[in-house]
Amino acid sequence: MDKIIFCLLCYVSFTMAVKWPRGTYTLVKPRSGCPEGWLHGWRHQDNEDHDNKNQLANGHHFSGSFGRNMKFEYCTKDPNDINDEGFWPAGNYCILKHGTSCPPWGFKTGSIHWDDEDSRNKNSYGGTLPTGTYNRNTRIEYCCREDGSYTNEIRLPTEKPFYLLRFTSQCQVIRGMYIREEKVHFDDEDKRNINSVTGSYPYGAGGRNHNLYYCYYSPL
Repeated sequence: MDKIIFCLLCYVSFTMAVKWPRGTYTLVKPRSGCPEGWLHGWRHQDNEDHDNKNQLANGHHFSGSFGRNMKFEYCTKDPNDINDEGFWPAGNYCILKHGTSCPPWGFKTGSIHWDDEDSRNKNSYGGTLPTGTYNRNTRIEYCCREDGSYTNEIRLPTEKPFYLLRFTSQCQVIRGMYIREEKVHFDDEDKRNINSVTGSYPYGAGGRNHNLYYCYYSPL
C-alpha cells in the first residue's frame, strides 16, 4: 500500500502544471499568442533600404510582419503576476530583460544594438517592450546563462508554444516540448554602420548585420 501511495504522489507531482518562474521578463511572441495575463508589445524596425537581404527561416512561427522591414511582437510577464513559482532553471539559453535587472540566480546581462535605416527612418513601437532603447535605432537587453548543459532537460510550462534564444550552444532541451531552430538575418544600415553588442548576448549577433537563432518550442 505504501508503494502504491508513493507512486501516486510521484504521478501527481510529475503531471502537475509547471508555472512560469518568478520575476518579470520578456519572450518573443509566437503566432499562438502570449501566456494568459502577460503584457503585449511590438517593435517595427526600418531595416536597410538598398538591396535589402532580410531573411527568416522558412515556416517561422513569429507573430508580426516580416519583409524588407521587421516587426517583432513580444510577451512580457506582468511584474504584478503572482501566479508563478521558483526560478529559471540552470541551462544554456537567453531570454529578454524587462526591468532594471535579470531574474535572480544564474543570468548575466548584455545587449544588442541595431543600426537601423538612416534615410526616412520609420521605426515605431507600442505596448510593453523588453528593456532597451527605441528611437531611430534599436537596442535590446538580454539575460543569458550557461550554467548547465543544453542536453539536460529543464522544466518550463508546456501548455502552448514559446521562444527562447540560443546562447553558447544548441537550443536548450525542454521536457515535453519539440524544438525548432529559426534563424533571422537582419540587413542593417549599410553606411557608417554602428551595430554593436555588450556583455552576454544571444548567439550570432555582432558584425555589420546581426543574425539571431531563436528556439521555438511546441508541445509534444
